[in-house]
Amino acid sequence: MRILIVEDDRQTARFIAKGLRQEGFAVDQASNGEDGLHLALTESYDAAVIDIMLPRRDGLSLIDEMRRNGRDIPVIVLSAKSSVDDRIKGLQAGGDDYLVKPFAFSELVARINALIRRATRASEPTSLSVGNLKMDLVRHKVFRQGIEIELQQKEFSLLEYLMRNDGRVVSKTMIMEHVWDYNFDPQTNVVEARICRLREKVDRPFGLNLIHTIRGVGYVLEERG
Repeated sequence: MRILIVEDDRQTARFIAKGLRQEGFAVDQASNGEDGLHLALTESYDAAVIDIMLPRRDGLSLIDEMRRNGRDIPVIVLSAKSSVDDRIKGLQAGGDDYLVKPFAFSELVARINALIRRATRASEPTSLSVGNLKMDLVRHKVFRQGIEIELQQKEFSLLEYLMRNDGRVVSKTMIMEHVWDYNFDPQTNVVEARICRLREKVDRPFGLNLIHTIRGVGYVLEERG
């Protein structure tokens, strides 16, 4: 999942970005409204966290312009203002939720997940499965043939993305955009390296490959007869 943060306070932005990355999200950041609007209109995001008081363009006009351009990214409005009128303005501008500073990071994550579920019109899954490969999203564990597989955070996020796209070919660019938090660099081999490590853990010990390379296109995770 890829999140946009538009926040001019460096300490707050670092706090949010670091926490979301630790939760497995890919994160893009902007420190002013104009840069935030550019990212919102040109990139693909699963949700956005936008402060109201921003230089160059305030958060409410940013959100309004997003909506005018047909961008329906779920948005959490951040603000130090807690009055009912301020909340109403944030929601009327096109925000989907409103969070008052200071806030608990766990609440922010819960609200982001709730907005993403609502946007996709799906209940929160507790597990994913492809063949005999099982992922427990609650306990953050992966099993194949009942045997637990130890994965690093980024490996878990990559496998989750592949499993959520079961049977669908995903390109290197798509993986970079949704699993890593920087723009696609055609020269980097980070995706290939992580796919290789996943295969060593998820496929090789079990004698049947689930992760397949589609040469010149990307990767697909599926059970093949």
